[in-house]
Amino acid sequence: MGRIKITDTSLRDGHQSLWATRMTTDDMLPVLQNLDNAGYYSLEVWGGATFDVCIRYLNEDPWERLRTIRREIKQTKLQMLIRGQSLVGYNHYPDDIVEKFIEKAAENGIDIFRTFDALNDIRNLGTCMKAIKRTGKHAQPSVVYTISPVHSMQHFVDTALYLRDMGADSICVKDMAGLLAPYASYELVRALKENLDVPIQLHTHYIGGLAIATLIKAIEAGVDIIDTASVPMAFGSSQPPVETIVRALQGTEWDTGMELHQLFGIANHFEQLRKHKGFERGVTRISDMKVFEHQVPGGMISNLHSQLEQQKAAHRMDEVLQEIPRVREDLGYPPLVTPTSQIIGTQAVLNVLMGERYKMCPGEVKHYVRGYYGKPPAPIKEDIRKKIIGDEEIIQVRPADLMPPAWERSQQEVAVWTDKEEDILTYALFPQVALKFFEYRQGRSHEDIPQISSRDEVRDDLLKEKPAVKLPSAGRTSEMQSRGDNEMNIDEIRELMLMLDQTSIAELELQKDDYRLSLRKTCSAAGQDKPAPAAVGDGGAAPVKEENLPVDNQNVVEVVAPMVGTFYSSPAPDAPAFVKLGDRVDPGQTLCILEAMKLMNEIKSEAAGTIVDILVRNAEAVEYGQALFLIEKD
Repeated sequence: MGRIKITDTSLRDGHQSLWATRMTTDDMLPVLQNLDNAGYYSLEVWGGATFDVCIRYLNEDPWERLRTIRREIKQTKLQMLIRGQSLVGYNHYPDDIVEKFIEKAAENGIDIFRTFDALNDIRNLGTCMKAIKRTGKHAQPSVVYTISPVHSMQHFVDTALYLRDMGADSICVKDMAGLLAPYASYELVRALKENLDVPIQLHTHYIGGLAIATLIKAIEAGVDIIDTASVPMAFGSSQPPVETIVRALQGTEWDTGMELHQLFGIANHFEQLRKHKGFERGVTRISDMKVFEHQVPGGMISNLHSQLEQQKAAHRMDEVLQEIPRVREDLGYPPLVTPTSQIIGTQAVLNVLMGERYKMCPGEVKHYVRGYYGKPPAPIKEDIRKKIIGDEEIIQVRPADLMPPAWERSQQEVAVWTDKEEDILTYALFPQVALKFFEYRQGRSHEDIPQISSRDEVRDDLLKEKPAVKLPSAGRTSEMQSRGDNEMNIDEIRELMLMLDQTSIAELELQKDDYRLSLRKTCSAAGQDKPAPAAVGDGGAAPVKEENLPVDNQNVVEVVAPMVGTFYSSPAPDAPAFVKLGDRVDPGQTLCILEAMKLMNEIKSEAAGTIVDILVRNAEAVEYGQALFLIEKD
């Protein structure tokens, strides 16, 4: 027994849970020295979703954020969250990427590595743990807590014992959904303390309202370290507030020694930031308390709200929350923590939106069922397995054993942009998003730099040459105007035609030697409505209404986006496109990938025919119902 140590999560999990991870480095800078002087055991500042969001939405370099924080924080340990073999991404990565990432994270300032595997499959933590130990930094693997028919107290203790034997310097109980009840907390911590000789840390969420009592009972049972957040970043789906815990323990044998006056000063900064950015306080709603039924963790709740709003389906939230436990049972009761929370949650969303369970399954769901994320806690239901992957074999080995090294290949692929090892890692983890970020950061366009994407190869096959055509600058997009010339290549003309809002069929034909290209846009005829997008549940391929088609296009069908997302023409930046103009396709053939809700969803053809137009460009954001392809049926 003795003074309780506290980790502050405001700069990572706090704003990830409440603000969709939108706090910028500039937002953090004014309060860093105060956090450093507050007496925390450690500050969780990196990892989780922060890496992805930095490059995807904030146009920030996450490595530079870490270095900046390290320069300001001089006496408090910096901590990060790693998703085991998935690092800060949503898929497993090869061992050489895992090893290099941890090496560079330590070099850039991380002192404590908290790592976990979503399935509590310790095989997926081995490479990570060895790499952390080689750096000489603190290794804190986690026991992921959940409730199911197959998760017992003994399961958690046995998992912790395995982690200790792997070299754990401390062990975290990770209660990502706020399911750990106060008396269960006491029992679990006491069992761990009786069986282990390393410090125990407890991470929980407030979402259902149990967290403060859960921490107090864990403290009584002998927990060594707890996680909290500054009050504007606390409550709701975040951690419990540090101010409440500090006050509750004052004058007891567990007194933290921290001063409330200092903590309130820090809170004032976050409160002003919250008001300025228009974020809500963390609150516990009736729907949030239903976590005791659906077990959806805090960060996932906010993501689900956002995802459904993007899909124009926010009113279906209750249906999704009812579907999540059913999907979780179907797929072997995985704990709902990244990446399995995204896998289960997105599949539940698709089951609801498509009107048929497992009609569309993202690649990540298929990989999970094949065993590429590890061994589920319970067997996957046989009928569900067959529906998702048919008779494919399920792997039994550690998933990363099947992955070839990727460091040297990533170096080569990104060499045209950078030779910095941190940048190479960013690309290895998030190839498509990283390229867009590098382009933004360097202020250079795709036309200036050779593309790793297969898009240029597709263009070359199509065009052989790229004739330029004079068009008035007044009709261009702002991007085209910014170049200050009147030359537009074929792709730009095509883009322009797709953006025009005409009242009849716009058709442009350009001819050069034996080359001919037709660009079409099916728009509303005068006095008529535009073709309606496919209804959700139609599977993404909807016939274009005949009355809105040119007479000679009665046999053409549109393939539309069944959800909001980002269009990718190929499975990877260096891979060929799934299809190109003129290709013949069969029903069920993959046409593209639509990245939505953090997962990659294959869009398939529902008709046999020929691709007569591709209406979007690689890495372009698309809306629900937007036409992606035109297929002329056989």
